[in-house]
Amino acid sequence: MKNWLPLNLRLQKLRTKLLNDPYYRLQSGEEVQLAIQLGIQIDANQATVDDWLRLPGLSIHQARSLVELSRSGVKFYCIEDIAAALAIPVQRLQPIKLLLNFVYYDEESLDCLVPLVNPNTATVENLTKIPFIDLSLAQAVVQNRLSAGPYRNLVDFQRRLELPADAIAQLMYYLRF
Repeated sequence: MKNWLPLNLRLQKLRTKLLNDPYYRLQSGEEVQLAIQLGIQIDANQATVDDWLRLPGLSIHQARSLVELSRSGVKFYCIEDIAAALAIPVQRLQPIKLLLNFVYYDEESLDCLVPLVNPNTATVENLTKIPFIDLSLAQAVVQNRLSAGPYRNLVDFQRRLELPADAIAQLMYYLRF
C-alpha cells in the first residue's frame, strides 16, 4: 500500500522516529539512508541486542550471537567479520555497512570501560562489585527477581526495589537488561 503523506512530511516523521526512538527498527533502504545521513551509527564491538535489532534483516538470534561473541572477547574489525560470524554472504550486509562503526579498543582503554551487569542473571557476589550496591541491596535484587520474575527494564527495577531517583541515576551506568 502506498503512503499518501507528502514526501517531506513523511520524511520528517521518519526523521523524528529515528532520532527519538532508540528501539526503532529500520524497515527499508530509504530508512537506512536517512539514518546514515543523520549520523546514526552502531559500534559493532559494543552493540547490544537492541542495537543490532535496529538493522533490517537481522534476527534476534543473530543479534544475540553477535553480542555473545563480543562479550566473549571477539573483536569485529570490518563488515566481513560480521558476515563471517553470522555465516552469511557479506553482500547481504553491504546496505548497512555505513551504519556500523568498527572502533578499536586497546587493553588500556578496555580497563576504563564500565562493566555492565544484567541484574536478571547476576549473583549477589557480582552485584556487590557494582559501585553503590552493598550486600543488602544485592540480596534484595536477587530475592525480588526470584520471587517476582525478571526485571523488564530500569524503571521496573527502580519501582520494584523502591529505589530513589538519585540511586538509579548512579546505577544506570552499570546495569544492562
